[in-house]
Amino acid sequence: MSFPTPCLSAARDKWQSRTQFTTVSIAITVNNLMTYEEIVCDANNLYKAYKASIKGSKWKETTQKFMINFLRYLIAIQDDLLNRTLQNGPAEEFSLSERGRVRPITSIRIRDRIVRHVLCDEVLLPEVRKHIIYDNGASIKDRGISHQRDRFEVHLRRYYKLHGNEGWILFGDFSKFYDNIIHEIAKRELLKLFDDDEFIDWLLTLIFDGFKIDVSYMSDGEYASCMEDTFNKLDYREIPKSLLTGEKWMYKSVNIGDQLSQIIGIYYPYRIDNYVKYVRQQKFYGRYMDDWYVMNPSKEELQDLLKNICVIAKELGIHINMKKTRIVKISSTYKYLQIRYSLTKDGKIIKRINPTRVTTMRRKLKKLAVKVQNGEILYEHVENMFRSWMGSFYKLLSRQQRQNLIGLYEELFDKAITIVSKKMVVTDKFPQKTEGGYVNGWLDADTADSF
Repeated sequence: MSFPTPCLSAARDKWQSRTQFTTVSIAITVNNLMTYEEIVCDANNLYKAYKASIKGSKWKETTQKFMINFLRYLIAIQDDLLNRTLQNGPAEEFSLSERGRVRPITSIRIRDRIVRHVLCDEVLLPEVRKHIIYDNGASIKDRGISHQRDRFEVHLRRYYKLHGNEGWILFGDFSKFYDNIIHEIAKRELLKLFDDDEFIDWLLTLIFDGFKIDVSYMSDGEYASCMEDTFNKLDYREIPKSLLTGEKWMYKSVNIGDQLSQIIGIYYPYRIDNYVKYVRQQKFYGRYMDDWYVMNPSKEELQDLLKNICVIAKELGIHINMKKTRIVKISSTYKYLQIRYSLTKDGKIIKRINPTRVTTMRRKLKKLAVKVQNGEILYEHVENMFRSWMGSFYKLLSRQQRQNLIGLYEELFDKAITIVSKKMVVTDKFPQKTEGGYVNGWLDADTADSF
């Protein structure tokens, strides 16, 4: 939707008048004199959130329409926040297959993403980061999955210096972690960080209201125990819409794909982190969202630790996946964050990629080759994906795995791959002869003989 030039000019003037006083507000923020409401409603912070929200999605039609009149939309968001008239917008649901696992994803409109960004980036995350352990590395700037893998290796090395390769590792997993986060507990724990601020309370209540689940299909008995039972959103989406009448609601589960859900996932089990790290003084403990581990020379202590973790988890409504939770010898081979590790008697850490990742990539390449042949996708996108994947896992692949995977790629796409100075060079296997007798920048043999 577009607006006439006078309207856009008026919006720009209104925005400039608002940013004049917010320039001073940024300086005040440093002195912690702004209220949380002023921080969220600040025009400069809203603009930063807008820039972050459109990043990576400028090709979408809805994003482009928003960008044309972004000043008007940002003013409208600011007014809704100040007047407490903000409403949750519609969301789109789809499924994403990741490493053989299907995950239910919920996508929100750009207006709601801006509110999430300004709330999480400017208010929640800076405060949450102060209250979590260093070995909790998910969804935080300068951390992430690579950081968590590095910390796991650091713990292995430090453990070896103290105890050798004799001992045990407890690997734990939360079952359907995001699907079973209780709204009341999550909101209460977050509000503690902000002294139960009234504005943050209102905004979190509004957002959590968009997370609630319509469970009208449940019987009275099922509804009475739904907060304690394990909820599976993927199965929930198979329920006919005609049964979802809005008569019963379950205030549990957060949406995967929502930025606030990531913050909640980091902070929600903090009681478990603090209990293991500080109360039980376990130095070699780390958690990446719902995957966690503890290293200890005593198997009995790990068993007792697991028992107490289960007690805290039950209070939080977290379900421990006992099929994936296990205690293994530290000298054996085990998997953490899709990498297979083993600690030798000499203290060497052997890392190998999970073989299923290689199998998945081979199947993916075969499917993509068909799509490239049919013109459904561009070859350049496939090459960029393959370069990125090989760059991430090249050192973890065995020589045979590298040769087989590169050979498959060359066969499927008629390409030749060579490794030059640790960089992958992709060229055409059967280069086309160009006008003037040049093939990929070189004279072909027939033309060269004529000189």
